[in-house]
Amino acid sequence: MKISGITDVFFDLDHTLWDFDKNSELTFDKIFKMNAIAIDLNEFLLHYREINFQYWKLYRDAKIDKEVLRFGRLRDTFVAANLHVEDAMISKLSTDYITYLTDNNYLFKDAIEILDYLSLKYNLHILSNGFEEVQYRKLTKSNIHHYFKTITNGEDIGIKKPHPEIFHYAIKRAETEISRSIMIGDGYEADIEGAVNVGMDVIYFDTNNMNIKTSVKQIRGLIELKKYL
Repeated sequence: MKISGITDVFFDLDHTLWDFDKNSELTFDKIFKMNAIAIDLNEFLLHYREINFQYWKLYRDAKIDKEVLRFGRLRDTFVAANLHVEDAMISKLSTDYITYLTDNNYLFKDAIEILDYLSLKYNLHILSNGFEEVQYRKLTKSNIHHYFKTITNGEDIGIKKPHPEIFHYAIKRAETEISRSIMIGDGYEADIEGAVNVGMDVIYFDTNNMNIKTSVKQIRGLIELKKYL
């Protein structure tokens, strides 16, 4: 059923439009080869995804800063994989990762089609917790920057989803109202619960088939947004 009264659509970026896992995997493959790190990439990623998720929660809640996140997630992953890597090399890898991350800019299936479709009917916006300098490169190099009226990153204002302040900030910046806005994202706590708590409508993009029991609207692919918008 189509949702009425919406004028502004807010998207998360990573794991929602920009295929973070695929682009990240290609980046690690590149920097490990560049720096002669002998590790099975699949084993590394198996540990890294969960460790990275936990570090991002700490960063989102302002319990660690950006540099601790970037270094710690790699250090802990190498420890989990039983590979000793010197701190200096971990620091270099953390820098290389950010440098080369946007060399690949794969988007989720149907991302361009759905942005073309929605941009004719709504004002589109980005609301992300990602690092400011990287998020803008992702949007520009994947050729989707022009779709968005505003781009709000948590690093811009020092507050991150799911905290209410960032949603209110993004709404004000977009010159719209909560009642006319909807949030679309893959992070159930950060995107969905955060938006619901300020009164925004939401659509949960279940990218990992989590099958969360919830009353909120859910999609498994971006093209399904046409059912609602």
